[in-house]
Amino acid sequence: MEMLSIEKELQGNAYPGRGIIIGKTPDGKKAVTAYFIMGRSENSRNRVFVTEGEGIRTQAFDPSKLVDPSLIIYAPVRVLGNRTIVTNGDQTDTIYDGMDKELTFEQSLRCREFEPDAPNYTPRISGVMHIEAGKYDYAMSILKSNNGDPSCCNRYTFTYDNPVAGEGHFIHTYKCDGNPLPSFEGEPKLVNILDDMDTYTELLWNSLNEENKVSLFVRYIDIATGTYETKIVNKNQ
Repeated sequence: MEMLSIEKELQGNAYPGRGIIIGKTPDGKKAVTAYFIMGRSENSRNRVFVTEGEGIRTQAFDPSKLVDPSLIIYAPVRVLGNRTIVTNGDQTDTIYDGMDKELTFEQSLRCREFEPDAPNYTPRISGVMHIEAGKYDYAMSILKSNNGDPSCCNRYTFTYDNPVAGEGHFIHTYKCDGNPLPSFEGEPKLVNILDDMDTYTELLWNSLNEENKVSLFVRYIDIATGTYETKIVNKNQ
């Protein structure tokens, strides 16, 4: 698979929707994840990321303008022991609860499907990072309608047992802008990761469509120690 420039991927797509990147730094020392949200409606754009425990939560920037919180207010990132869970919806809690009961990542998502937001039927995208005893692996998942047909949920899980330094995988909800919005197709895209978190955060944020971008979360986790650094960028200040 050809490695794509994450900068060009984002710059060339006005509306990928919500996106998850997971990978490893070129020096092989850090596990990396990034999650961004975008919005076309006033309700979707009226959000910020805030820290909650070891994870984050979406929150209305102006509570007086919040219309329907059901699909936009959730915890995108939670930490369960040596696992970091990143998703685009409240399935973060489903995965957390399932894995806490010794279910696998895939098993935990069996009770969920795409979002009930006809006619888009937004896919649920999820990722989990596992760091233990200096070893690192991750998995990604997408639950989507069958080419826009909500009578069937297509489920795909991708696992990466020994991530290659400098490589990451990128999955997002929408193939591109449209009405209805077309779902992401294929396996997660192979993209580049950078060693420096500040530089990578700036690259991602500046590459997202200026009109539609809302918030960005980036975390670098030291594979040897499990300690981490986090960056949050919100358009609404």
